[in-house]
Amino acid sequence: MWSVCKKEFRQFFSSLTGYIAIVVFLLLNGLFLFVFPDTNILDFGFATLDKFFELAPWILLLLIPAITMRSFADEFKGGTFEILQTKPLSRWQLVSGKYFGALGVVIIALIPTIIYPISVQQLAATGGGIDMGGTIGSYIGLVLLAGVFVAIGIACSSFTNNAVVAFIAGAFLCFVLYSGFNAISRIPALQAGADYYVEMLGIDFHYRSVSRGVVDSRDLIYFLSIILFFLIFTNRNLLKR
Repeated sequence: MWSVCKKEFRQFFSSLTGYIAIVVFLLLNGLFLFVFPDTNILDFGFATLDKFFELAPWILLLLIPAITMRSFADEFKGGTFEILQTKPLSRWQLVSGKYFGALGVVIIALIPTIIYPISVQQLAATGGGIDMGGTIGSYIGLVLLAGVFVAIGIACSSFTNNAVVAFIAGAFLCFVLYSGFNAISRIPALQAGADYYVEMLGIDFHYRSVSRGVVDSRDLIYFLSIILFFLIFTNRNLLKR
């Protein structure tokens, strides 16, 4: 598994594509947070990173499928998946190696954003500064969210040998699971009480819950269950190859 994970790292950073993806992620966050007027936290008047944690999932929604789209699609297209099957690797080790390799790349992209809370804390006019508990909780939620998106992207990549199709399918499925249930819960027919339970099925509900700074076991179970579901789905899909 560790060999597959290292291979994913090397493959992603062996060309400019990997570096460009991370730079674009950081550049978009920087522009939204410190340049664009509607989301500029410097003009907001409060020491908070709420705008960053609201925008980051939408940027990750496109970044992560771009990272995972070649995970299995290129293996199928290049014929190297058959070679991998001859190696002393179980399918679970292969899927886990691909998953943790892609997740590691996303975490590397998130690490430089730690400068945001440090900067806002230093710029805060009041002594209290930002809510560190909420910020830490939001970062935990962001990592869990990234873990779910990576699992979805890996699953979509295991369906096809076309990386573009894997990217579109991954981005669409991430979008539906992140905000689709929240949109469905707003249907007037569900306003009698079912709207809350429908909203609970979506990722956004649990991400916002963790972002408050309180890591609830129910939220952790939800995220880990979704990740495990898509990894099992990927493993079962590979059995058909």
